[in-house]
Amino acid sequence: MTDALTDAALLALRGREAELFSAVYQAFAGQVLGYLTAKGVSDPEAVTQDVFLAVLPRVETITGGVSGLRTFVFSVAHARMVDDHRRQSRAPEHHEFEPERDTRRSSSAEAEAMDRVAPGEVMALLDLLREDQREVLTLRIVAGLTVDQAAEIMGKSQGAVKQLQRRALNSLRDHSVVKEYVAP
Repeated sequence: MTDALTDAALLALRGREAELFSAVYQAFAGQVLGYLTAKGVSDPEAVTQDVFLAVLPRVETITGGVSGLRTFVFSVAHARMVDDHRRQSRAPEHHEFEPERDTRRSSSAEAEAMDRVAPGEVMALLDLLREDQREVLTLRIVAGLTVDQAAEIMGKSQGAVKQLQRRALNSLRDHSVVKEYVAP
């Protein structure tokens, strides 16, 4: 594509800045973009534009014809590439979050409480309750069912299940055996 831009054409365009810049851009933009892409510039299109913004004010003063112009354009492109690599080396690495690779885990309060209390202790605590309260806590907390599901299984209303659960938890809080697990 540089065949279109000759030393004679370059001289003929002197004084007509817009046409000169257009000819220079058409002659070298594709090559500069290819060079910057091959050199691993993070945004080669943007850096290509920066190169030509730096070339534009000096295009009339460059000597050496098309060869001198090419040398100047690519020296600016090289300098911009070096700047980009320096910027990349100072910037922290950016990685997309991959939840399956995240090894950090945070357990729930319920899981921590269940880990602290052995299954035998859970059964002993449940034995302190009335039968219907024990059934509600077993269905809701141990089995992990919803209020609706527990109500359906017990043949009670949702409100009755909520009340039984509240009373059962209050009853357990009042026992001295539980107080060591509950923070004041």
